Amino acid sequence: MKGLRSVGILGTGSYTPERVLSNFDLEKMVDTSDEWIVSRTGIRERRICSPEQASSDLAYEAAKRALEKANISAEQLDMIIVATVTPDMSFPSTACLLQEKLGATKAAAMDLSAACTGFLYGITTATQFIANGLHKYVLVVGVETLSKITNYKDRNTCVLFGDGAGAAVLGQVKDGYGFQSFELGADGSGGSLLCLPAGGSRIPASNESVENNLHYLSMAGGEVFKFAVRVMNSATEAVLSKAGVARDEIDLLVPHQANKRIIDSAVQRFGLSEEKVAINLDRYGNMSSASIPVALDEAIAEGRVKEGDNLILVGFGGGLTWGATLLKWCTTPAEGSVE
Repeated sequence: MKGLRSVGILGTGSYTPERVLSNFDLEKMVDTSDEWIVSRTGIRERRICSPEQASSDLAYEAAKRALEKANISAEQLDMIIVATVTPDMSFPSTACLLQEKLGATKAAAMDLSAACTGFLYGITTATQFIANGLHKYVLVVGVETLSKITNYKDRNTCVLFGDGAGAAVLGQVKDGYGFQSFELGADGSGGSLLCLPAGGSRIPASNESVENNLHYLSMAGGEVFKFAVRVMNSATEAVLSKAGVARDEIDLLVPHQANKRIIDSAVQRFGLSEEKVAINLDRYGNMSSASIPVALDEAIAEGRVKEGDNLILVGFGGGLTWGATLLKWCTTPAEGSVE
C-alpha cells in the first residue's frame, strides 16, 4: 500500500433472520442427530429467512447499521459492492436493488461472486478504489439466503448452511492503519466440488433440472475440507509475511465459519488462544459470504477489538476460491477526509 491512501473499515453492521433452525429441528426432517452434527461441524443452530425475504432485504438491514456506526449517510456512498451467490435475481444486481432501498443515489453498484470468499474479494476490490483516490466511501456487503438453495432432504448439506448479512463501510483512515496486506486466490479445476449446477446458461431451468434437484447446492464435503484446511493456513501465512507481522502479533483471527475442525486446525497452527479467535458458527452455521463480516461485527460489539489491533480475516469457498487480509484496526477517518 506504499504511496497510496490508508484504507480501513469505518463501521460494520450485521443482520440475521429471526427464525432459528436447530439441530433438533433437523432431526425431525432428515436422518441425523444433534450429537452427529456438533461433533463433525460444531454447528448447533442456524438462522432461516422468511419466504418473503430475499438477499437484498437482509443486506439492507446490515447496511443501515454499518452506515450508522460509520456516521456516513447513504448519499455519501460512491460505490456499493454486494458479495453473494444467492442474488434476488440474475439481474438487476442485488447491489442495485440495495442502492435503491438505501437511497444511495450517487453510488455505483455491482455484485461480486466468489462464494464464501466473496466478502474478502469485495473489500480487496473496494480498497483499491479508495487507496487510489477514485472513491471516498465504499459499502461492502456479504449476504446470503442459502436456505433458498439448500435441499432439506440431503443430510450431508442441509445441516451446514444458514442465512444472514454483514456489511462494512470502507474509507480513508490514519496513515499506518487499515488494511496492510491481501491474499486472493482461485482454482477453477475444483469448481465442481462446491457448486449450484442449474439455473445458469449451462443448465437452464427446466422440468428435468427441477426433478433432478439441480437447483440445490452440491458439495463434495471431504475434498472441500482438505482444501479448506490447506488454504486457510497458507493464506494467513501469506498476509502475515507481506505485512511483516509475526504470528504472535495476531490479536484476533476472524475466519470463515464453515466447520469448527477447520478453524481448530488454523488455531493450532498459529498458536492462538481461544480469546483471539472469533467463532459464531455454533449459532449461525455457514452463511457463506456473510460469515466473516457478521463474526467481525459481533466481535466489535463484544469489545474484543481495539485500535491498533492486528486482525486477520481469512476464508475459502466455491470456485474454488480463497482469500485473507491483515487489518490494523482503526475507525478514525484520516484528517481532512470527512466532508
